[in-house]
Parts: sequence; structure tokens; C-alpha cells
Amino acid sequence: MSSSTSPTWDPAQYLRHADHRARPYADLLTRVPALPQDPARIADLGCGPGNVTTLLADRWPTAHITGYDNSPEMLSKAETYAGRTANGGRIDFAPADLRRWTPPETYDLIASNATLQWVPDHADAFPALLEALAPGGTFAFQVPGNFDAPSHVLMRELAGSAPWRDRLAGVLRHGDAVLTPAAYLERLTGLGCSVDAWETTYAHLLTGDDPVLDWVKGTGLRPVLTALADDPDARDAFVVAYRDLLRDAYPATPHGTVLPFRRIFVVAVTT
Repeated sequence: MSSSTSPTWDPAQYLRHADHRARPYADLLTRVPALPQDPARIADLGCGPGNVTTLLADRWPTAHITGYDNSPEMLSKAETYAGRTANGGRIDFAPADLRRWTPPETYDLIASNATLQWVPDHADAFPALLEALAPGGTFAFQVPGNFDAPSHVLMRELAGSAPWRDRLAGVLRHGDAVLTPAAYLERLTGLGCSVDAWETTYAHLLTGDDPVLDWVKGTGLRPVLTALADDPDARDAFVVAYRDLLRDAYPATPHGTVLPFRRIFVVAVTT
């Protein structure tokens, strides 16, 4: 989806680490209980290039699943997965900006993979999302909880220094982009849900040259790349300076480069 920076997305870059990025969604979906109806109606918020939307079809093979995203580039790539599924279900995609999205119908499951962190004050939208669920329906999401990790801290520090300070003021997200698991639990329990909230730190072993830089080029660095797109020299200078900082923060080993990545998971069932 989007934040105030409206970054431009590159599906090919995002998919370079597709297996690592998909695993948290797969782990989230294993904790979703039985849905109220079969076939189920499912919304996938922030579907991106559609590859993880197929995980929903694997779990609920007869469901009608709609993936929503505000990136034309991502939706174009996602259309590869549109159509009837092998077991009689259906996948389709539609444009939507989650900052202003009003659920158009009732769903048995509203799920989201690494999207809500892009939406300021996203917890304020929880009541409307829950209203769009059928009785006994589920709202399930995961968000990165690593905004205090070196990859983010170094990016923010560099963006706040000369010569990028003026160009990048307010572009990047901070630690308050997401809540703690306990805060999500309290918010959703207060809205009448039965809530399962937890966190996990994955240790991703990445290979290749500057793999952490390659990773963030697909996600966290997108606002910077978008903001500096009209000045290739400044963009490239930022990337080189950031690359050097990442090399020190995430040193290569004989087996690859380890990227610790904390994620926050929430499964809220309406009662």
C-alpha cells in the first residue's frame, strides 16, 4: 500500500528475496482458525506482486480471494496469478489505497502481509476492518518490527545528514510505524476480538554481493530511491554511502550474510 511518501515499487527487485519474504505470511496463516464459510471470501491487503496471495489459495482452495494494492507495477505483475484456481476458487486483484480504503463487502478473512507499516495510524482503521468481517471472521496481519535495526537506523541517520537532509526530510518511517504485540493485543481485544499476538526474529542467510542492500532496495529503501529519482547522481551517492555502512553493520561470513529480521504477528477473531 502506501505512506505519505508514495514510493514507486519494483516487483523484480522485491521478488529477488521472495522465499524469505513469503515465509512470515505462511507462518501467520497457519495460526488462522477455521473460517465462517466455505467457500470463503478473503481480502489480501497489500498483495504486492501476488506471489503470496497464492498462499491463501493453498490454505483455502475454494475461496474467492481479492488482492488489493495501490502500486500499478505490483498489480500488473500480480495479474499472472489471476483466474480460477485448481480447486474451484478464484483469485483477482483490484487497486486500492489502504489509507482511504473502505471495505466494499463482507469478508471471512482480511489478511495483510508487511503492509500496515506503510500506513500512518493504521490501528485507527481496525474498527472499520472488523465491521467488514462476517461473524467469527478473522483479521490477520504481520508487520516488520525491526525499525531499530541497523538497516533502518543507518538509513535514517544518513538521510538526516548533508547533502540529503533537505531532500529526504520526512521521507522515512521511524519506530512508531508499528505498535508492539502487546499494544495490538490490547487494541483489538478492546474491540471485542479474541487475539493471538506474538513476535519472531528470523535469521535470514543472504548470499551474493551486498545482499542486505539488495534486500532493502526492494522495500525499506524505496522511499529514498523514489525521492531522489530525478537526481541520479544524488541517488547513486546515497546508495554507495549506505552500502558502505551496511557492509560494516552486516559483515559477510564464509556462509553468507546474516540479516536478523524481527516481525510482529496478530490474529484477531471476531466474537
